[in-house]
Amino acid sequence: MTREELLATAEKLPRFSTVTAGEFAEKREQLALEMNRIMGQRPDLADLIGEGNHAMMEDNHRNHARFIGSLIHNFSPQVLVETVLWVFRAYRSHGFRLTYWPAQLDTWVEVLKRELSPAAYEEIYPLYHWMIIHQPAFVDLSDALIGGQATPGHGA
Repeated sequence: MTREELLATAEKLPRFSTVTAGEFAEKREQLALEMNRIMGQRPDLADLIGEGNHAMMEDNHRNHARFIGSLIHNFSPQVLVETVLWVFRAYRSHGFRLTYWPAQLDTWVEVLKRELSPAAYEEIYPLYHWMIIHQPAFVDLSDALIGGQATPGHGA
């Protein structure tokens, strides 16, 4: 899948209501804390993020919550695609393995389902579903951007 094809799929995502944007903004910090609690308890955490990256993972979850909050408030398919590609490149270069993203996104879905109202969850879930199903495209495109090959030892 090309970057343009990926962008075309992102353009089809539904937009978000101001009510959902407000609820997410109100709960953003709590969501990130819960993500960090759950992910921090995983026995396979070092296999997912590499040694010495616990604080970086926690920062990623806080940044993710801020980014999603901003995206929900002012949706931009271009910003979504470019940011996710940047995240894949940046975190992989620090030792995060490819297996981290499905684990992280699945956990975000669980946390959102539990912490948000059913209406807000139903609006936000398509965005997470899109990120989950397009992980192979993000891997391929980020590999191409970092020189046509995955960073050694990062699970690609």
